[in-house]
Amino acid sequence: MQRARIIYNPTSGREAFKKQLPDVLQKFEQAGYETSCHATTCEGDAIEAATLAAKRGFDLIVAAGGDGTINEVVNGVAGLDVRPKIAVIPVGTTNDFARAIGIPLNNVQQAVDVILKGEAKKIDIGQVNGQYFINIAGGGRLTELTYEVPSKLKTMVGQLAYYLKGMEMLPSIRPAEVAIEYDGKLFEGEIMLFLVSLTNSVGGFEKLAPDSKLNDGMFDLLILKKTNLAEFIRIATLALRGEHINDDHIIYTTANRVKVINRDKMQLNLDGEYGGLLPGEFVNMYQHIEFVVSNEKARVLDEE
Repeated sequence: MQRARIIYNPTSGREAFKKQLPDVLQKFEQAGYETSCHATTCEGDAIEAATLAAKRGFDLIVAAGGDGTINEVVNGVAGLDVRPKIAVIPVGTTNDFARAIGIPLNNVQQAVDVILKGEAKKIDIGQVNGQYFINIAGGGRLTELTYEVPSKLKTMVGQLAYYLKGMEMLPSIRPAEVAIEYDGKLFEGEIMLFLVSLTNSVGGFEKLAPDSKLNDGMFDLLILKKTNLAEFIRIATLALRGEHINDDHIIYTTANRVKVINRDKMQLNLDGEYGGLLPGEFVNMYQHIEFVVSNEKARVLDEE
């Protein structure tokens, strides 16, 4: 019998998951998994819990929470020689990574059903400054809103909290001077933000990195050059439709390595959480971890 360890954030998704935990445990047991669980209690707890589960020989770690919880689980196992498979039950606010691997949102039981019928596929992750990420890394004032929104507000009003915070921040956004090296090329100048993406779904924008692939060993790099407020709003509107990538203010390309050197203080955003300060070098770790994806997404990955 295989063993599964569920690591869950009890405050994610308006605290919905813990109410359904008995049913989730039953489904995993009926599918042939000897299953136990761990509720996180503080920042970083999921890292330690995932490391311990891997060292105890669990076959599957199920991360139930938002992108931050998944990030911590990945950071707990990515540096180990033997890494268990990882599955995701999305109960966070944006759930970008779950969306990218085809796991249903806003319905815990449907997510479990898809996981138990799904396939494990090797997927790329990223590394920067000794930390790992699975969806997005970035810098620039606007990227900071994802961890400046209070967790209680996210629990109460969901993704609306990000929009409210974004509107509050817009007037204060200033460009930053950087040098960005990517696969032998160099950009120097003032930018509003940069994003190093592993999936096509970023902050709920499903077309922000429209050409992104999960297992090709390449990042999608997006740089938004210096703009005024009106131009910024126009480009954000284009991004909703995936029509921003040919704009003159945008650099959109792929790269295996990206090095960012900042002239001004710039925070690092990793999967929606504060990751310290830049500079940093982003390295794509090709097909480093097996994630359970939906059957539909598995077919897409097989074709790519």
